Amino acid sequence: MADEEAEEQHKQAYMEWLQDLGEAAISQMNPVRNVHTIESDGQVQTKSVTGMSGYTLIKADSIEVAMGIAQSCPYLQVGGTLEVAELIPMRGPQR
Repeated sequence: MADEEAEEQHKQAYMEWLQDLGEAAISQMNPVRNVHTIESDGQVQTKSVTGMSGYTLIKADSIEVAMGIAQSCPYLQVGGTLEVAELIPMRGPQR
């Protein structure tokens, strides 16, 4: 019972954190599953290299601002780890 209560409290804290991000949260709570890793030699592993279980895209003026936002994420309070990376805009093929 205590585990379920703690999980519910964590979920609530996470939802409040996402809400507090406002428009900075471009794409919230995108869980991933059934991860496969394809190696350069073509071998397929049915595991994650990074251990990523999901992602949230945020808009920030700099990587430092993004790091500050990530450091306030409640996932860290339950022993989770976060990766923060900058997306690089790329042009796709012309259609």
